[in-house]
Amino acid sequence: MISITESFIGFFIMLGLMLVGLPVAGALFAVAIIGALFYLGVPSLMMFGNQMWSILDDFVLTAIPMFILLGEILVRSGITDRMYVALSDWVRRWPGGLLHTNIGACGMFSAVSGSSVATAATIGTVALPSMKRHGYSERIALGTIAAGATLGILIPPSINMIIYGSMSNTSIGQLFLAAIVPGLLLMALFMIFVAVLSVINPSIAGEKLPPVPMKERLTRLVDLLPPLIIFAVIMGSIYSGWATPTESAAVGVIAALALAAARRRLSFKVLNEALLSVVKITAMIMLIVLAAQLLSFVMGVLRIPQAITGLVADTGTTPLQILLLLVIFYLILGCFLETLSMMIMTIPIVMPIVLFLGIDPVWFGVFLVLMMEVGLITPPLGMNLFIVQGVRPDGGSVMDVVWGALPFTLIMLLMVALLMMFPQIALFLPELMYGR
Repeated sequence: MISITESFIGFFIMLGLMLVGLPVAGALFAVAIIGALFYLGVPSLMMFGNQMWSILDDFVLTAIPMFILLGEILVRSGITDRMYVALSDWVRRWPGGLLHTNIGACGMFSAVSGSSVATAATIGTVALPSMKRHGYSERIALGTIAAGATLGILIPPSINMIIYGSMSNTSIGQLFLAAIVPGLLLMALFMIFVAVLSVINPSIAGEKLPPVPMKERLTRLVDLLPPLIIFAVIMGSIYSGWATPTESAAVGVIAALALAAARRRLSFKVLNEALLSVVKITAMIMLIVLAAQLLSFVMGVLRIPQAITGLVADTGTTPLQILLLLVIFYLILGCFLETLSMMIMTIPIVMPIVLFLGIDPVWFGVFLVLMMEVGLITPPLGMNLFIVQGVRPDGGSVMDVVWGALPFTLIMLLMVALLMMFPQIALFLPELMYGR
């Protein structure tokens, strides 16, 4: 077992490699190999082959490319565009108007895509021209999309939840259930903020749009059905016992293909583009997961988690103090690291502490993903900030997105505080369904 000081030196070397531009997977691999060579010797590297096979042979991880493909099909078949228009018919007369559509559409698309980046790009492309045309405050419009898109990694099915469950041996079915209420509550808090701000300063909400005739609204309700059907198919197949979370992803893809075909938007070109995108994104995610798991293996052999757990035990730190420290820790990391990488990199370090302190791993999964959400809109490297900036039709400064997202960052931290004060927000549904 190595000392705590040496462990932290290794962690900061890894951060340093990332900050100088080395890809995340490369930095993780480098630290794992250096640690193995320095402390365990050359023969330890011979175990890496078996470790890689056992990591990639995890059936749970099969869900990742399936959920990515699901989102790609919905985007490229035009289903998302029609969903946005149908949703705007119903909320355009609320205080804040189409700003609510941005948040609601992000929530609905999140429920089928599992990706915040895909949600930000898709809803931003559809919404921003309409926002500009109707005179909405550009900063607030950008902020609602950047913040609303963070729901993509919280509202199930979530790729981040799948990876967390795989790395921490936590039930993905319970994680999905635990994320539903916090996701809906966070979306409601975003909408309440927009409504209050619009009442105080009506100019941010642009021109008042005329109501859409009821007959037309009812007719277009059919365009809200595809994401709702897919969400119901995925979650229903899991909790009816008909499919595992991994198998439900494949069921969702079949439903998406059927819906795209029914709308006559399924073609060889659409499938080709979707599959190419899936290969690229999946390869990137799996390489990071593989590197992180190898580093976790080396850490386990060197008994680093036990050393950190022992340090926590010796200092007598309470669970609340640890959680507050983790909030600060992830806020700082979120300024410099991409969120998926940050989550994968830190799980092997923090999970032993979480389990030692008796913190529910299902609850902690929701807490961790919420902190990842904050990182998505935290400058200077918040991914959603740059995605939304990239789809702006007329360019402009990225600082507009940063300032627009700032109030929503504070709302997310409020949600974290509520989760800490009332754990049942996350645990109610898992306990109801699984009798935990």
